[in-house]
Amino acid sequence: MEDDKMEHLSHGQIQYINPDTLSTNPAFTNVIAISGNVKTIYIGGQDAIDASGKIVGKGDLKKQVSQVFTNLQEALKAAGAGLEHIIKWNVYLVQGQSLEQGFEVFQQVGGRRHNPPAISMMFVSGLANPDFLIEMDAIAVLPQDHV
Repeated sequence: MEDDKMEHLSHGQIQYINPDTLSTNPAFTNVIAISGNVKTIYIGGQDAIDASGKIVGKGDLKKQVSQVFTNLQEALKAAGAGLEHIIKWNVYLVQGQSLEQGFEVFQQVGGRRHNPPAISMMFVSGLANPDFLIEMDAIAVLPQDHV
């Protein structure tokens, strides 16, 4: 395998794998394998809604992506984790929205990581509310020494 990196955790490990037989991209990892005694956190789809239930950034993808990240960070914090613990993103972007604009904010907030998470990105015809432009869910793994 061309790229096979390991992060050793107390009582567990995360293996980042980019096989030679798959296309690679510095923005994501193709395969991530987790083993051992770790805490896995699943975060349901987050939209651009603030704590009071109001939609943030109607018609503005950048503002919505920023709010989605705020919500993701709050969800992670509630489980004792942070963005650095994300191993898998699912991104749902409404058709007609700019992937580049969304990714720009994603890079600013999520940053570039030595071992980036796995990412699935889908264009969808719509989300639960017609004012939502993006939704993201995530999976995070927390090292045992943080549990």
